[in-house]
Amino acid sequence: MKDEKAAIEEKLNRKIKKTVWNAINDYNMIEDGDKIMVCLSGGKDSYTMLDILMQIQKASVFNFEIVAVNLDQKQPGFPEEVLPNYLTGVGVPFEVVERDTYSIVKEKTPEGKTTCSLCSRLRRGTLYTAAERLGCNKLALGHHRDDILETFFLNLFFAGKIETMPAKYRTNDDRFVILRPLAFVKEADIEQLSQIRDYPIIPCNLCGSQDNLQRQVVKKMLRTWDEKYPGRSEIMFTALKNISPTHMLDEDLYDFKNLKSKLIGEMKEGIEYEIP
Repeated sequence: MKDEKAAIEEKLNRKIKKTVWNAINDYNMIEDGDKIMVCLSGGKDSYTMLDILMQIQKASVFNFEIVAVNLDQKQPGFPEEVLPNYLTGVGVPFEVVERDTYSIVKEKTPEGKTTCSLCSRLRRGTLYTAAERLGCNKLALGHHRDDILETFFLNLFFAGKIETMPAKYRTNDDRFVILRPLAFVKEADIEQLSQIRDYPIIPCNLCGSQDNLQRQVVKKMLRTWDEKYPGRSEIMFTALKNISPTHMLDEDLYDFKNLKSKLIGEMKEGIEYEIP
């Protein structure tokens, strides 16, 4: 039984690592000399991301540094010892940044409204400050393929725009490059590996405790589609990588106004055509 579990773990790890490698190569995520802040929340996704990036670092294909950073938001009951113990055990440089964003979010968010937007902005600003102090040029976030698909539909249904989480982007102030190494990885694979490796998961008392999140509605919709039409999520994710600007309606994306018929232009210049 133990050998069988080990075989499953090895196969799953190999699958996830290969998928991460594909994302790294497709988007040129890692280069020699990079110092990458791996943002660790204590959830299954960020544990898996750190695990795989450490394996890639040991492969010596790229000469880059990793520093794991956790933001202690001072949530009630947060087990402060869990992450330091884990990170010390796996032998990765780390830092825990303490900032009471929990109280700010609870104070500023009206009753019944979701906390995600404000919480995300506060986290992001704090992590950027830490990245600059630590000398990191890149930050790695643990969003996976399902997160990217869900965000696409959230923007489509509720924000009226075609947009999702990019696998790689530069911050508005040009200081950092943000990476999502798990961009191609299925959440189900992450969940399975997390259970096998028994990562010390720390639940979020902000995001996880809200029952009015539209993301949960979209997640359920996608899960239902996949059950009824197997493979649909793969097709939709592939579509996000195959965009035709000329076949959309965004005037900023394509110069429709100045699009002219080449034939009409040449006829105006006196060029004659024989009509068969």
